[in-house]
Order: sequence, then C-alpha cells, then structure tokens
Amino acid sequence: MTGPQRVAGAGEKTGSRVSPLAGSADGVLRDRLFSYVILACALTVLIILFLIVYELLSSSQLAWKAFGWHFFWTHDWDPVNDQFGALPFIYGTLVSSLLALLLAVPLAVGVAVFTTEMSPKWLRGPISFLTELLAAIPSVIYGLWAIFVLVPILRTVVQPFLAKTLGWTGLFEGPPYGIGMLAAGIILAVMIVPIISSITREVLVVVPQQQREAALALGATRWEMIRIAVLRNARAGIVGGIILGLGRALGETMAVTMVIGNRPEIAKSLFAPGYTMASVLANEFSEATGDLYLSALVEIGLALFIVTIIVNAMARFLVWSVTRGQPARGHA
Repeated sequence: MTGPQRVAGAGEKTGSRVSPLAGSADGVLRDRLFSYVILACALTVLIILFLIVYELLSSSQLAWKAFGWHFFWTHDWDPVNDQFGALPFIYGTLVSSLLALLLAVPLAVGVAVFTTEMSPKWLRGPISFLTELLAAIPSVIYGLWAIFVLVPILRTVVQPFLAKTLGWTGLFEGPPYGIGMLAAGIILAVMIVPIISSITREVLVVVPQQQREAALALGATRWEMIRIAVLRNARAGIVGGIILGLGRALGETMAVTMVIGNRPEIAKSLFAPGYTMASVLANEFSEATGDLYLSALVEIGLALFIVTIIVNAMARFLVWSVTRGQPARGHA
C-alpha cells in the first residue's frame, strides 16, 4: 500500500474530512483575500473616527484662537456682535442630564431587579421586551409625545404643585409654562431607562447563584439577599450602566430641543427655559452665516464629542470590571 493510500485510509478510519481547497493555491488566495477584507472593515471605522476628529479640530480653530479657554467660561452668546460663550449650553446639558439620571436610575434599577429576581417566568419576557422597546422609539416621537402629553400635564398639574410645596427652594419658581428644564429632564429620563435597565439586568444575571443561596441559607430575607448578595456584587456594573445612560442623555438632540425652550441663559429654577450643546447645534448650525459663528458651533460639537467619548469609555470599563466578558445567563 502506497503512502498516499495509507493516509487516505487513516482518514477514512477516523472519519476526518479534508477540504478540497486545503493547501491549494486557490484556498490560500481566498483566505488571504478574506483577511484583507476584514482588515479593511476594521480600518474603515478608525478612518471615519479620525476624519471626524480632524474636521472638528480644523473647523474650530478660528473660535479657539479668538476666545481660547474663555469660550467655555463665558455666557455671552451674541452672533450679531460675534461674542460667543458656551457656558449656558454646558450648564443646560449638565442640569438636564443629571435631572434625568435622578429620575431614571431608581426606576431602571427597580425594573432590572424585578425582572431578574422577583418576576414570574411568564412575565419576565414581556416586561424585558417592552422596556427595551422604549429604546427603539425615534427621538422625534418622544418629542411629540412630550409636547402634546407631558407639557400640558406639567403646566396644569405638576409645576403648580411643585411651586406651592417646594417653591421655597428656588428650584421650582416662576411661571408654569410647561416647557423648560424640567420637561427636558423628564423626557431624557424616559429615554435612558431602557439603557440603564438592560445593562443592570445583564450584570445582575452574571452574579453567581451561590451568592444568593448562601445569603438565604444564613437567614437573610429576599430584600437583604438582593441588597447584600446581588446589588453589592454588581455595583460597579450598575454604575457603568448609569454612566452609559448619562452619555446618551448628554448627546440627545431632537426630543430635548422640542421641550427645553432653547434660550441661552443660566437660571436656578427648573421651570425656566434652557439650552444644551446638542440642541444649539441642531437649531443654529443651518443659520450660521459668519465664519466665527460657524467655528464656535463646531467647537461646541468638539466639546460634546470629547465628553461623550470619555463617559462611554468609563461606562464600558465599569461594566467589564463586573462581567469580565461573560455572557449573560439566567437562573432559576
């Protein structure tokens, strides 16, 4: 029996199958072509990111030379006299985003805990699906809902009540128009609930089941088990999900633009109108006639881009510190 025949016989005995292209010139060429295509896909993403950063840096040079660091600390926004300051937009972005987190985090974490720890199996799927469905709704739909439903409720019910009971704080004073910083914070809270909830649920299900069983065996109640054995072990991932939701809130545009009032001012009251970095770009970019005006808007976009990148990087790291790349797994 010849050598090739012995190799074939061994292959038949072990049940192995060899590709007809293995070792052939055609197979090597296809494999190399596939590698080049995949590499090109990866490089395309990096090239796009580089081009975005390059365009933001080059287009904002005029404003940077004219105002320097003072651009971020002054509040004058007067396109007629070429006086530009980004402080009202930074203030509006931070206040609306932090208000959204204050409202969204308890709701999102509560939904995640219920679906992973307390919900019956027949209800767990529908609640998870409907919660994640909120993330698929377009931003402009949220804005329309806020104008026709949320704003009238705020104007006639919520804001008068807050002004009467908590007006002494200074946060809830002024005429109840409905449109303002409070409306923007509430609509942002609704929009980031699915993000925080889904990530929290993902980090909760990777907490080892033995942690739950050990806490219950030691006599802990269900609430004590969830608080000590589950939430404490997943706290870094939960914080990561919160920061990721913050990144979404910082960059949200259309829904906020429709309800925040779009006035570049810094006011203590949440009833007052405001402006965010994303909404000023959406409103005024097409109206920018002068080069300095356009450059100032691009510099605001650059600041928003940098902040969003930093926030998302922090969130990814915190989520990874809990999950360590493990796939989500359910438990009884």
